Amino acid sequence: MRVIFAGTPAVAVPALAAVAASRHDLVAVVTRPDAPAGRGRGLVRSPVGAWADERGIEVLTPARPREPEFLDRLRELAADCVPVVAYGALVPPVALGIPRHGWVNLHFSLLPAWRGAAPVQHAVLHGDELTGASVFQLEEGLDTGPVYGTLTDEIRPADTSGDLLERLAHSGAALLVAVLDAVEDGTARAQPQPADGVSLAPKLTVEDARVRWADPAFAVDRRIRACTPAPGPWTTFRGERVKLGPVTPAPDAPTIKPGELVVTKSRVVVGTATVPVRLGEVRAAGKRAMPATDWARGVRVGAGEEFA
Repeated sequence: MRVIFAGTPAVAVPALAAVAASRHDLVAVVTRPDAPAGRGRGLVRSPVGAWADERGIEVLTPARPREPEFLDRLRELAADCVPVVAYGALVPPVALGIPRHGWVNLHFSLLPAWRGAAPVQHAVLHGDELTGASVFQLEEGLDTGPVYGTLTDEIRPADTSGDLLERLAHSGAALLVAVLDAVEDGTARAQPQPADGVSLAPKLTVEDARVRWADPAFAVDRRIRACTPAPGPWTTFRGERVKLGPVTPAPDAPTIKPGELVVTKSRVVVGTATVPVRLGEVRAAGKRAMPATDWARGVRVGAGEEFA
């Protein structure tokens, strides 16, 4: 089949590479427009766009996928299908109807669970033990289309969202290509999503990433892992924001109040609503990440000082 790939962030690149290496003819990619990034705030190509540029593949960057110029080019390219991974914009019905087989989306959850922009983050945050990926027919609703295929993956106790997303990006790429093969062969059968089990996964905000020390230790751990690497878990110390790496429960530590810091030669623990947690890495504003014990020595944490 002639295909156009739609996607934007780095997590979409494994699927893009897999589609390009498949039996299908990749004729173009669609990605979000170049965006300001870095200290200079210069315009930067998306990872998907940069990958395509390096290989001489046409890149389409509509501000909105309903623009007449984009729709005209979509028709001219005469793609049979548009595989999608984390494109980042709602696709209007007029665009969905142009390819003969529509737009086929790889989503990183077991639909209908965690529809939305941050399925992996919400799965970790809510303590799910199992997640996966689904390939479904894109339609106007939010991740509501019928599902062609799924795969499952266990969420490990120390998994961050970044860890889990990396695994799903690669396993999901193979699933997406298998679905494209089945679509071309005429053997693909999409099944409607069940009405039960629907949950929503909106993008996590910076405020969502603020650690709540009054939560139980397991909830503190989940929030930090869910927000790693983005939007980045954080707290405040002496009125200034510091970012945190993953933590581990420390049931052998003395009971201390939520947010209170206790420093020894070998570790730094913080109180929660239940058992304390041991800090891994800490990164103060404008500084590099460092082991919590090095950070604590550098700032000279005093008795009774707290994260807030």
